[in-house]
Amino acid sequence: MTFDYVIVGAGSAGCVLANRLSEDPAVRVAIIEAGPRDSNMAIHMPRGFPKIYQHPDLLWRYDAKVGGGSNRDEMWIRGRTLGGSSSVNGMVYVRGHPQDYDGWHDAGLTEWGWSQMLAAFRAIENHELGGDEMRGSGGPLDISVYSGRNELAEAFIGAAEELGLPRRDDLNREARDGAGYYFRTIHRGSRNSAAKAFLKPIRNRSNLTVITDLTIDRILFDGHRAVAVAGQRDGEEAKIGGREIVLSAGVLNSPLLLQRSGVGPADLLRRHGIPIVADRREVGKNLRDHRGTIGIQLRVNRGSLNREFSGPRLIANVLRQQLLGKGPLADAAFEAGAYFRTRPELDRPDGQLFMGAFSVDGTKSFTETVLERDHGMMIGGYILRPHSAGSIEISSQNAFKDPLIEANVLGDPRDHQPAIDALKFARRLTGTNALRRLGAKETAPAIDFANDEEMLNYIRQTSQPGIHATGTCRMGVDADAVLDGRLRVKGVEGLRVVDCSAMPTQVSGNTNGPAMAFGYRAAELLLEDQKAVLTG
Repeated sequence: MTFDYVIVGAGSAGCVLANRLSEDPAVRVAIIEAGPRDSNMAIHMPRGFPKIYQHPDLLWRYDAKVGGGSNRDEMWIRGRTLGGSSSVNGMVYVRGHPQDYDGWHDAGLTEWGWSQMLAAFRAIENHELGGDEMRGSGGPLDISVYSGRNELAEAFIGAAEELGLPRRDDLNREARDGAGYYFRTIHRGSRNSAAKAFLKPIRNRSNLTVITDLTIDRILFDGHRAVAVAGQRDGEEAKIGGREIVLSAGVLNSPLLLQRSGVGPADLLRRHGIPIVADRREVGKNLRDHRGTIGIQLRVNRGSLNREFSGPRLIANVLRQQLLGKGPLADAAFEAGAYFRTRPELDRPDGQLFMGAFSVDGTKSFTETVLERDHGMMIGGYILRPHSAGSIEISSQNAFKDPLIEANVLGDPRDHQPAIDALKFARRLTGTNALRRLGAKETAPAIDFANDEEMLNYIRQTSQPGIHATGTCRMGVDADAVLDGRLRVKGVEGLRVVDCSAMPTQVSGNTNGPAMAFGYRAAELLLEDQKAVLTG
């Protein structure tokens, strides 16, 4: 089989690409997903996502070294089904700061900037609050607001106001400091993943082929031109050719695919006996994640959801979500959030908080997500633009053998004080009148740290992956960049990367929304290049 475009990965960016590129009926598009179709009930029930963690066929699971002064190992997960991580995430919809994208433009990537990305965000959105100069309406992606008010969320927002943060009705406006309810990729009480928004409506296009359950393990080259991809399904080899190959396999799997195919650091490829197609030493480098360095739990005297997800109440709430699209199972992972600055002189917030009307059993693992019985709430968060960078590389030519991930958490000293100050800010919330009225008492970390060094060590030992990593195939104008500004892999032809791995710097917030807008902007560039070829 040969197509005009072969997209590897049906995640947040890949689904948008498939939608845009297949608008022209004369263009043949194939999109390939390693996982199954998104038919599992837990995917579409918004707060059913912890159940997804119990289905290994729906997730990539990789062991990672925390590093950065810690000898811990941890598990990294990503979505492995139609929609990718947008089918398994917490559904919080934020955009990042305008300065994030203008920074790309100022670094020489003239195809990118806030004006282009704002246009992309507005194009994909169908916002419940309606369109204006900042929000979009009529796009494929339904964005909803939190319905009504939540007592614990109101207390959190009130606490943030006591600390000087204004209440915001829209955390995605350019004025970023503030607290408020999060927007969600939820529509009528059901998850609105990239697959549901961008693939499902166009599945009848005759020029679009959606392939599932096929793990692509390498790119095939004719000289330095990518001509096909190859992989395994049910023990049989499959090969799919394309005029252009686009990797949208995500921040972990896109660099691994390049490395297994001979595009990557020459010494790494030689070590594994892989013929070198292009020596690109930064493939797999520049791995930056939002580490969950803030993890606070509070005991409160009322208002939490802890007892809503077990026994008869769970059954009732499942029925409410399924029949009416309402109830706690129809909500996103977190009700509210806040953006704040760890130092007043900063030009924009460098910290983000999440508030959830629940508390978890700390003796259980992240993927178990067992709630406490008593009323509680949690406040999580991280610093937005970390300097610490990790790496990912293959450990074998075998696509099913775990890679080597070095997270390098807090490995850069410039991240130390912001991480400490962010945790201190979050803990100050517990002393506000707004939370005292709920009888709030800190149950985690519940430690009276002797000094900043002790707090930093605690953060090293307890921080969790944010599942927001970027940068492992970064674009740039410098010689070491993996991609150019049009997302073409340097040193080869017919090959691009379109996903969060292409982002040269971390964006200031959850990455799902930016990944979809990134895919939209990338499609514009591909269509421009196609038109230029046709007009000669």
